[in-house]
Amino acid sequence: MASLAALAGFVVGALAVMVVRQQSHGRRDRMTPVDGVEPGALPNGVASVLAVLPSSAVVLDKEDRVLRASSAARAFGLVKGEHLMAAELLALARKVRRDGEIRESEIEVAGHKFGQESTNFAVRVAPLGSYGQVLVLAEDQTEHRRVEAVRRDFVANVSHELKTPVGAMSLLAETIQDAADDPEAVTRFAGRMQHEAARLTYLVQDLITLSRIQGAEPIPTPGPVLIDEAVHEAVDRCNTTAAAKDITLVCGGVEGLRIWGDDELLVTALRNLIDNAVAYSPEHTRVVVSARGAGPNTEYVEISVSDQGIGIPESAQERIFERFFRVDAARSRATGGTGLGLAIVKHVAAAHNGAVTVWSKEGSGSTFTLRLPAFGGMAVAVPATTTIPLEAAQ
Repeated sequence: MASLAALAGFVVGALAVMVVRQQSHGRRDRMTPVDGVEPGALPNGVASVLAVLPSSAVVLDKEDRVLRASSAARAFGLVKGEHLMAAELLALARKVRRDGEIRESEIEVAGHKFGQESTNFAVRVAPLGSYGQVLVLAEDQTEHRRVEAVRRDFVANVSHELKTPVGAMSLLAETIQDAADDPEAVTRFAGRMQHEAARLTYLVQDLITLSRIQGAEPIPTPGPVLIDEAVHEAVDRCNTTAAAKDITLVCGGVEGLRIWGDDELLVTALRNLIDNAVAYSPEHTRVVVSARGAGPNTEYVEISVSDQGIGIPESAQERIFERFFRVDAARSRATGGTGLGLAIVKHVAAAHNGAVTVWSKEGSGSTFTLRLPAFGGMAVAVPATTTIPLEAAQ
């Protein structure tokens, strides 16, 4: 609203100078018709000023007819023909014309984009000249509001997620103090404290990673990344968790694929996908990580992580990449999940100019696929499949 006020002040001042000059020379220029609108009396140069404004701009005459409207105002549906469609704006314009005072407000109009329910505008209405004309400036605030809402939700979620393990550790510390004479109880509660401390560490690490990549900043030191090495590194880091549930981790697909990017970020994304697959799969199953070339001349690399787990309801599949969103909050907390893993995967994919998709069916498992631009020449197909032995983690 402050930026809109400053812009409006500049525009109104510039237009007022034009009006004074026009009146002092006793001239009154006519506009040519625009979009079928009958020409109205406007000072020289007004159309040129309004044409360069980034916000929606409308000039009304004393009878509330539109003399000039920017393309943005028409695109947003604020103006049709020679009529201002927003009743709230029209009411503000009449008040300004009546008392000559500049007014500011915020309004909401029906959405102009597919799937968008409404558009929020910060508006400023000012008198223009002495012929009853009024200038209306409207700035689209929808994306700003959305970002602010996401930021508020993020802060609230982070506060909640941090409070849980910190509160648990505080209670456990008090319990250990009270049970100082019971070695068995001290050992048991100390173990639970270690679990909560690990959970807190994972959350902080995920927050740092997400903060690092979500700003759409370029990767600091990109280079060629060999997919085989990234996959095996990620599988290595997940072996212990998989071994505890007797889940077999299998690597397969095409060897020799490369992308241009950051190997540690790719390993982080794959580790999160594998960790999720293991956490939501029953015991004695397997998780398959495979890579292949896609598109003409292997323009893309696709890395898929498939499990035989519980699957994801169709209604939740559009939201699973949101920060802190959990399909089953109780199960996620029981497995130590932070709710940030898939958000990190999405941002890692975006940082590499790629994308992540999901296929899932309840009771049949899920497949997450990272699709990233390939680097270098054609991949070498290797039909053999490598199974990572779980004994190595034991």
